[in-house]
Amino acid sequence: MTIKAILPFGDPILRKKARPVETVDARILKLLSDMADTLYESEGRAGLAAPQIGILRRVIVMDCGDGLIELVNPEILSMEGEQTGAESCLSFPGYYGRVKRAEKVTVRSLNRAGESVIFHGEGFLARCMQHEIDHLDGVLFIDHMKERWLVHEHTQERIELLPVLRLSHVAHSG
Repeated sequence: MTIKAILPFGDPILRKKARPVETVDARILKLLSDMADTLYESEGRAGLAAPQIGILRRVIVMDCGDGLIELVNPEILSMEGEQTGAESCLSFPGYYGRVKRAEKVTVRSLNRAGESVIFHGEGFLARCMQHEIDHLDGVLFIDHMKERWLVHEHTQERIELLPVLRLSHVAHSG
């Protein structure tokens, strides 16, 4: 079991685009396993993208309640409908915001055997897929927020989003 450190908001790596995986080899299999260990150690969160542990590869692990899903080089093929709901991130521990996402998505990916697979997600699974794929492109959930506040999940204390966004873009450009 290898638990990796999750990069906090403001780390410039979170704003970089991840590179595609050429081959699902032993290194990628180890990365998938390490990411799953890290996800399950992280208090009930649903997904983790490789850039969040400092690795700029297009790799995601998720567990939205029905078991582990591993995505290598995921690509959204279609999106439909609309949902708005609370969204949080392991790189923003303790805070959430309201984000509009597609209600249904279809994603093509490689699995751990290097085979092409198709996933159909609705509701929370669709939200999670979109959130994690955004990470692979240097996009954070705060980039989708229309409201001005992040909310602390336990105290309900609000922090203004504008200074958070400024910090993010300073880190991104620097």
